[in-house]
Amino acid sequence: ENRDSLSEGHASVAGQFSLILANPPFAGSLDYESTAKDLQQIVKTKKTELLFLALFLRLLKPGGRAAVIVPDGVLFGSSKAHKTLRRMLVEEQKLDGIVSMPSGVFRPYAGVSTAILLFTKTDSGGTDDVWFYDMQADGYSLDDKRNPLDAGKHETNNLPDILARWRNRDSETGRAWTEQSFLVPKAEIAGNDYDLSINRYKEVVHEAVEYDPPKKILADLKALEAEIMRGMEELERMLQ
Repeated sequence: ENRDSLSEGHASVAGQFSLILANPPFAGSLDYESTAKDLQQIVKTKKTELLFLALFLRLLKPGGRAAVIVPDGVLFGSSKAHKTLRRMLVEEQKLDGIVSMPSGVFRPYAGVSTAILLFTKTDSGGTDDVWFYDMQADGYSLDDKRNPLDAGKHETNNLPDILARWRNRDSETGRAWTEQSFLVPKAEIAGNDYDLSINRYKEVVHEAVEYDPPKKILADLKALEAEIMRGMEELERMLQ
């Protein structure tokens, strides 16, 4: 239906859907007066990305599922509204997973970094381990041209791996937080003020780099400088 889903005039629609797939508007701001009062009761905010999440919680039936694209700020924003909504998803509903996407997926229209929130409406909690996936490629170049790449290679298209691991995410328990996907316990998330950014939990393995001793580096520099001087002297002789 073509309508303003956040307005007071459509506040009567609730609990009617078992599945919601959405890419709602980002970075919008609405007046409190024009926004449905029951949405403001869920989360007091003017930000459209948070209001739409509140709307989806209202629209879902108990047991209903949602996959929603949100800007990264929703995952780590420090405002009261951001924290309230994240705590609600973790503590009162069932937060199933988060797919972190590269910033180029919406080019050439926008370069904002985004993620997919996957959750189930329960109104009684149920979050145990939250599944995280660090998507690096979606089958297209991440520049403004968005040219198709080799869809059969994981390096250029993570989507098949995402789907396969999502379907078997309960078996990801033993995966280290250095992997591309892993599970994070609810207690860990709660202890981090419900921060849902993958960078809060993903561990980076740094390769050890061996450097030559300083004396050898200085000796190499001296030798290089001597070679440069010999070259300059040769050029001077050629110009005489």
